Amino acid sequence: MELYSTPSKQLDKFIYEKLQPDRVFLEQLQHAVHMICEFLRESCFVVASAPPTRVLKVVKGGSAGKGTALKENSDADLVVFLSCFKDYEDQRKNREEIIREIQQRLVECKKQRHFELEFDVIRPNARVLSFQLSSRTLSESISFDVLPAYDALDHLVSGYKVDPMVYIQLFQKCLPGGEFSTCFTELQRDFIVSRPTKVKSLIRLVKHWYKSYVRQHKQMLRNGESLPPKYALELLTVYAWEEGSGETNFSMAEAFRTVLELLQHYQQLCVYWTVNYNFSNETLRSYLSRQLIKSRPVILDPADPTNIVGNGSRWDLVAKEAEKCCRQQCCMSSSGTPVRPWNVPPEQTHWKRKDVRRLNYLRPAEDLCCPLSAPQPAPVSPISTFPRPQWSEDLCTVL
Repeated sequence: MELYSTPSKQLDKFIYEKLQPDRVFLEQLQHAVHMICEFLRESCFVVASAPPTRVLKVVKGGSAGKGTALKENSDADLVVFLSCFKDYEDQRKNREEIIREIQQRLVECKKQRHFELEFDVIRPNARVLSFQLSSRTLSESISFDVLPAYDALDHLVSGYKVDPMVYIQLFQKCLPGGEFSTCFTELQRDFIVSRPTKVKSLIRLVKHWYKSYVRQHKQMLRNGESLPPKYALELLTVYAWEEGSGETNFSMAEAFRTVLELLQHYQQLCVYWTVNYNFSNETLRSYLSRQLIKSRPVILDPADPTNIVGNGSRWDLVAKEAEKCCRQQCCMSSSGTPVRPWNVPPEQTHWKRKDVRRLNYLRPAEDLCCPLSAPQPAPVSPISTFPRPQWSEDLCTVL
């Protein structure tokens, strides 16, 4: 049964039967992830270099890491944090070379590991190595994205507050927003992982809707245009639940209907969180304030304040499909009336204090990437006095 013909009262059943991965699938996915992680840690950078490159940790991101994978949607994101990247600029300059080295080592090792690989073409200034892995132990091929990254969080312990200097150093580089979001994969993952099981089921439903109905609008895109990423819809789903319910047990139909309603009001969206950064630091407060007055929609990545997720995308196409979905059986009550969404505002206004509004007279926010002041502050030293736990130099973990 397709989603649009599923009665609203049966959405939980639809998710369980059609979208929730079964144990066999999850075991196969875990086996494939372990295989590639083992290769990255033990075999990828064994060739001597000066200085030698060490894998500090490998973090499983994407839907596999967040616990929101869809049935028969075999994909995994692996972020490899490397010792050769000393700062953001190192990552930007050298990641393509590292990506090509990883590919070369995979090709050399595949016969020993008894798996087959099919690589996507590596483009200039590539950020990711994408490939399909297949073996006799897998019932289907697994899609992998491997992303090399700078360890900006310095082995941050879960629940430990991020040093504001980490973000200040980032936006003072004046690079495109979200350029280094991979550095904060652990925070992105933990933001979703910490949610109740039913919220993750809601995320699966929204992702399935996006994949099955929204992506068909790709044919309407012109050169350079794109649909908003799934991550934007994940964040919006969390926001809808937080503001509309916050309970572990809720109506799936009402929750789904709320997400669709927010998508139709994309031109008013302003959503952010303060779990990893906030307005307490003056420099960071100035930057965040300018981010939040930019043209809508604004969905600020809770892990990376430079990343307005889905900025410049064709949100109108998503809104069009959301409006259509609201007329389908999955959004209708048993009496034939539309399911009522929760009362969730599309714009958060907590940040609109007097000290924030006064920034409006300044030059256009889109032209700014560094904090405003006179004179402009000098680059921040990479050494911070912010307390953080001490870790061994040769630590290598798979998270």
